Amino acid sequence: MKRIFLCVLDSVGIGNAPDAEVFGDKDSDTMRSISASPEFRIPNLLKMGLGNIDGIDYLPKENEPSASVGRLAEKSKGKDTTIGHWEIAGIVSENPLPTYPHGFPDEVIKEFEEKADIGTLCNMPYSGTEVIKDYGEEHLKTGKLIVYTSADSVFQIAAHEEIVPPEKLYEYCRIARKVLTGKHGVGRVIARPFEGENGNFRRTANRHDFSIEPPKETILDALQKNGFDTIAVGKITDIFAGKGISESVFTHSNREGMEKMLEFAEKDFRGLCFINLVDFDMVYGHRRDVDGYAKALSEFDDFLPSFTEKMTDDDLLIITADHGCDPAFKGTDHTRECVPLIVYGKKTKGVNLGTRNTFSDISATIAEIFNIDFETEGKSFLKEISM
Repeated sequence: MKRIFLCVLDSVGIGNAPDAEVFGDKDSDTMRSISASPEFRIPNLLKMGLGNIDGIDYLPKENEPSASVGRLAEKSKGKDTTIGHWEIAGIVSENPLPTYPHGFPDEVIKEFEEKADIGTLCNMPYSGTEVIKDYGEEHLKTGKLIVYTSADSVFQIAAHEEIVPPEKLYEYCRIARKVLTGKHGVGRVIARPFEGENGNFRRTANRHDFSIEPPKETILDALQKNGFDTIAVGKITDIFAGKGISESVFTHSNREGMEKMLEFAEKDFRGLCFINLVDFDMVYGHRRDVDGYAKALSEFDDFLPSFTEKMTDDDLLIITADHGCDPAFKGTDHTRECVPLIVYGKKTKGVNLGTRNTFSDISATIAEIFNIDFETEGKSFLKEISM
């Protein structure tokens, strides 16, 4: 293989995580929930064998799937974007990143306000759309930043673009990132710019994430060290704090991410193109929009043939997810679920890879394909898919 395209459908879980109850997510199942929508239409994913994955008993089976498929359980102690992607890239996190169900402690907020020389509002767990409804007007009057969190390990800062331009908001986020270290080392500091007038505030596409650095080497580092290209599309660069990445492209939507995938399919490179399609999670999962989520997956399914047509005999496509975000489940947070594994190539078999106990099997397989040394708890499935 010369090129691997690793596409993360952000939050497209398939339920049945063995420890879901520990996380309060028993019976959550993103794929099952959206499959009930009239907007759900995925003939190409079904042809690849999505319905053949262990535990999926509500979709049709494919007698001769075009791809190898499996189910991955998360081994790390978390269900957020950062830990999910780190595990895909080879790091199993023994301890969860810190969360703040009652808001951040006074010493954190005080230090941030002093270093940023600005006041803050809120400091509570909140829905991103609701927080600007409730605090947007006060922000406009006072100029104070809206600081909030969620069930994830995040420090989020919302500000109106006319009051705090995006670049200034990013500067505040960089200050927060330096404050939030050690025991308060949250996974991500997130800039959440918005626009509009009171009663009609809406978030813009200028979100930007500032992640904590991975605690050890990832498959990206190992590939780069061995002279391979490492291309990041979407928020991948943010998630890995830029480490191990040779080229990156930011995107504002699933559609733009898919367009970039097609562009890179036409480029000559040797290594990994790592893509995150964020709309499933950000636009539909957290907002509990079942039909919108189903339509987004249908749009990805429509896109697949145009991409696979551009694949060469030396390419591999891996489709997976980083956690769940069941739009029909209680609350608005991520859900602890297994994730799908779909592996397609013109030189690979269509076999059932079963249920596997860590996302890191993906990075172990990538390391074996490119014949590089890389330490991970994952086990390669290369021999199982090879003809």
